[in-house]
Amino acid sequence: MATLRSYTFLDALQPQVAAHICTTCKGYYPVPGVASLFVEIAPGMEIHSLLDSALKTTAAQPATIVVERSYGMLELHHEDQGVVQAAGAAVLGAMGAKVEDRIKPRVVSSTIIRNIQPMHAMIIDRIRFGAMIEPGLSLFIMECEPAAYIALAANEAEKAANIRLVDFTPFGAFGRLYLAGTEAEIDEAAKAAMSALEGITGQAGKGGGGG
Repeated sequence: MATLRSYTFLDALQPQVAAHICTTCKGYYPVPGVASLFVEIAPGMEIHSLLDSALKTTAAQPATIVVERSYGMLELHHEDQGVVQAAGAAVLGAMGAKVEDRIKPRVVSSTIIRNIQPMHAMIIDRIRFGAMIEPGLSLFIMECEPAAYIALAANEAEKAANIRLVDFTPFGAFGRLYLAGTEAEIDEAAKAAMSALEGITGQAGKGGGGG
């Protein structure tokens, strides 16, 4: 029986978050403004059965499905929030689970680097899938578990501040987020990201990580 790790509903994908999903996914591309659902479970391979249940009962579209060593993650989206919520209900029903069974997110680390140096910026720019960071900007880095909750942190940060979404990874042992911008904008984005995760209810996790 699969265990529900992350279950997070995004009411409206922000432009940069939607673009980042399109850059990294192999499924059906979302556009800004659509509702989105990220689900993460253990063990990973069970994610295929859950996706099957959602697609057979709703018109939701999958952007990605990931099977890691320990965890599985999927994203579903649709312009109608009700369709996405119905897809989520189908996933939960197939698992015999409730939203309340999900694990409450834990912020593993968060850092703001101000006035990033040129060589540091160059290294990040070589490995990112989103916007580039330029020397002199501030960089916010967040890491959380379970991983999929980082998508909500990214989306809420983009709602709150005029930042650049450099990268985010919503699967694996830990979710990771990189944001760039001016000092003031990064401070606001960091607050929004932290607040988004703090607002999620759920069961206490055990810590650590596989992935």
